Amino acid sequence: MAEQQLRTPVLRRSFLKPYPVAVRGEGVYVWDREGKRYLDFSGSAAVNFIGHGVPEVVEAMAAQAQQLEFVHTSQFTTPVAEEFAAELLDFAGENFVGGAVYFTSGGSESVETALKLARQYQVEIGEKSRYQILSRQQSYHGSTLGALAVSGNRKRREVYLPMVRESEHVGFPYCYRCAFDCTDSCYNCGQQYAAELERAIRATKGEAAGFIFEPMSGATLGAVTPPTGYLKAIADICRREGVLLMADEVMTGVGRTGRNFAVEHSGIAPDILVTAKGLSSGYAPLGAVIASKKIVDGIAAGSGAFLHGFTYNAHPVSVAAGRAVLGCIRSQNLVRAADSLSDGTAGSALKIALESLRDLDAVGDVRGLGLLWGIEFVVDKRTKAPFAPEKNFAGRVGHGCFRRGLLVYPMQGCVDGVAGDHLLIAPPAVISEEQIGWAAEQVRAAVEESAAQDR
Repeated sequence: MAEQQLRTPVLRRSFLKPYPVAVRGEGVYVWDREGKRYLDFSGSAAVNFIGHGVPEVVEAMAAQAQQLEFVHTSQFTTPVAEEFAAELLDFAGENFVGGAVYFTSGGSESVETALKLARQYQVEIGEKSRYQILSRQQSYHGSTLGALAVSGNRKRREVYLPMVRESEHVGFPYCYRCAFDCTDSCYNCGQQYAAELERAIRATKGEAAGFIFEPMSGATLGAVTPPTGYLKAIADICRREGVLLMADEVMTGVGRTGRNFAVEHSGIAPDILVTAKGLSSGYAPLGAVIASKKIVDGIAAGSGAFLHGFTYNAHPVSVAAGRAVLGCIRSQNLVRAADSLSDGTAGSALKIALESLRDLDAVGDVRGLGLLWGIEFVVDKRTKAPFAPEKNFAGRVGHGCFRRGLLVYPMQGCVDGVAGDHLLIAPPAVISEEQIGWAAEQVRAAVEESAAQDR
């Protein structure tokens, strides 16, 4: 019987555990087939931003499917794609005026698209030697082989490394475990990490095409925010060296950090911006690559064609979902709701609730912005020593939350790719202060329970 539960016709992510069957969602809640209710404190995987079961989105998808379910982008464009692209460019701000949007089916496809777009742009403007895409250690940019090549997540990469062509991965500012002097709120360490990027670019001897980075780390590091001045420094370096600045906002984009896009916190202007997850809030597979006018002009004035394509890019039903989601975000002012820097918002309530967990012996750090937060666990607060990886402390806390009806996102490897446990917290923006308070209580209980097992 147990084997039948673990092996089904679906090739699941793991054969080691049974999965409950989800049947319904509404607001911040998901129900399984047995009738148990779960509060979605992680937005599934930092995906759902507007809440589950929003009828306007479902209706927009149904209306589009009824009118036109699919055409191939080598033959047609559609009104919904053109309209949503214009709205998304406006949402992305002044930096993307005159730019264009390439719609995909998700984050990995978007990163793959961005990598090829960066290479083709360099070729089109006569920089044919530029092909290397630099990135950061401990980053995560997707599961396709191209996206995996620019990712730094050791566990997700190691089995596939013989299949991957890589460029340099530079260090990253991680202020809780900084290798430099952090007495100045990490400004100095940020500049030293930026200088490492400059050295890596110059070491390519003119072969660097782009630098891809997360403005704020996602699941791999657990909502690590960059120190003041770091992103501006890397933007200046890339511009000076002729390297494209590529922001991966698959997780942080579309309101999640309390801004339309996380780069707005630092005031930088990427050449290419990648987004997904919250773009459709999970209602349909959807991602987007937002290219600045410089990139679009380079290809339009060169060969005139982007040599790339997916069967389902700009799928009408998915794009209709994304357009309806953006409408909900705007009409309900959900970006403001996510802002943890403003009083009276869901974002500020989440910040206060999670910060209250710092008194727990096993909690080393609480960090984040907006509605994207990380809780890092340690054996010893003074030394910051992580739990042994085989203890799977984050997984145990996650399971404890699950039993209590709370969904969180447990991860390992934040210290060195293997050791280091944390939770990622990323609830929908429609969550209430009361729901946040209840969720924080469940996290506290699960952490205390897991820590007690190690005494």
